[in-house]
Amino acid sequence: MAADSVALSRVGGRVLAESVRAPADVPAHDRATMDGFAFASGDGYPLTVVDEVFPEDEPPSIDRGEAVAVATGAPLPAAADAVLMREHATVEDGRLSGPSLSPGTHVSPAGTTATAGERLFTAGQRLAPRHATLLRDVGVETVTVHRRFDVGILASGTEICEGRQPDRDSEMLCNLVRGWGHEPTVREPVPDDETVVREAVEDAVENYDVVVTTGGTSVGRADHVVRALREHDVHFRGVDVRPGRPVTVATVEGTPVFALPGKPVAAHTAATLLLRPFLTGRSRLPTITADITSRVTLPEDDTEFAIPVTFDEVTDDSDDDAAGSRATPLGHADSSLRIYDERFAPGRVASNTRISLADGLLVTREAVDEGNRVAVVPYEVVE
Repeated sequence: MAADSVALSRVGGRVLAESVRAPADVPAHDRATMDGFAFASGDGYPLTVVDEVFPEDEPPSIDRGEAVAVATGAPLPAAADAVLMREHATVEDGRLSGPSLSPGTHVSPAGTTATAGERLFTAGQRLAPRHATLLRDVGVETVTVHRRFDVGILASGTEICEGRQPDRDSEMLCNLVRGWGHEPTVREPVPDDETVVREAVEDAVENYDVVVTTGGTSVGRADHVVRALREHDVHFRGVDVRPGRPVTVATVEGTPVFALPGKPVAAHTAATLLLRPFLTGRSRLPTITADITSRVTLPEDDTEFAIPVTFDEVTDDSDDDAAGSRATPLGHADSSLRIYDERFAPGRVASNTRISLADGLLVTREAVDEGNRVAVVPYEVVE
């Protein structure tokens, strides 16, 4: 895969093509973590203060019985192994006294940030904005990252082409793909015509690194995307999660194609659970713990259900175990949007764009009772 060299101001969200190693020890010298006086902890008071050192200075040398005044971040003399805080020190006529110190007191040892040659980041790792500070600190100015994928997004549906229904998926997917570090392009939608769909998919795979389609993935007479992909290398069809089940993933002429369902919430769920790991290299779903506010039963067994929820922060200073979040199933009769009662209705949820107001997903194979503590995936950490 092609790679680019990028400056640190652009590393957020990029995936490393090469590992990054520290070019030198950082810090190069032991440094003071407090304003005060540096000396060898084994020397007895009083000590003679012979110099003053600032962060930009080279470390001086001291002899036995000597100390130097240091500012926070200043390099220590090779013989010094402790720093006496200024407020604990007494200096009279250049002679320092204070409490006894153990070696290492208020000292940041050399190489604690990084040691020369140490691998800090591994090829394939996705960099976060915070990583720029470490890279800058160790003296790395650019990194080699995988070139962003050009992702073509193609909606299918005669009702969309004729303007009888809006394309409710493409712009949402465009934003997801961009947030996952790649370059999306929304293609013109195509009608439910087998030849037109096939030609549109074949054209897309010639022009993009990855193709994402919506609609035409179920078992109806107009589900032509699935039929077009059957002629190629299909990796799997259908996933064990609702909403989002009718998904097909295939390779067409060397290009990955993710065919997602047309219902907007189903498309979002399938993209979050399947497309995101492919584009980011991260399959783990971060979760937070929350107490569910309503009982939810499931319409079938042996299937995972992705239940959208909203969060309501609560605190209870008298009981730490009770502090945290409450999760209300959005769409439940007890929520602000009533589209099902106690029994979860994935079909209704999949079609209702107001579900986009949810804060996260509860992915479960089992019914949940009011008050159950559950693990919920917050959208803000996966989008």
